[in-house]
Amino acid sequence: MADRKSSLSPSQQKLLTEMQRINYGRIEGLPVRRGEPVMDPPPRIIREIKFGAENGPRPEVAKADFALKAQVRELFAQLEALGDGVIPCIEIQRGLPFRMTVEEVCA
Repeated sequence: MADRKSSLSPSQQKLLTEMQRINYGRIEGLPVRRGEPVMDPPPRIIREIKFGAENGPRPEVAKADFALKAQVRELFAQLEALGDGVIPCIEIQRGLPFRMTVEEVCA
């Protein structure tokens, strides 16, 4: 499992950068193919604006490489386990994945 930004695939890096840019909000309707996020066409982005708070991108967005937080590693592990599908919603807080909804078929 990847532990640094530089060890992620290009599509994973693009998703990570988008989460850092959003800072607070959510990503909706993210397709996943063979465990990889599909960013083309781009998923729907909903960004929250917090009054009296910093609303810009996370400072890490400008860094070429850094160690991945546990939440990011867990997100990519979940996408890999999913394989193929669509993630209805990934909630983002402080540029990190906070919660993800997954649609499943009842067995």
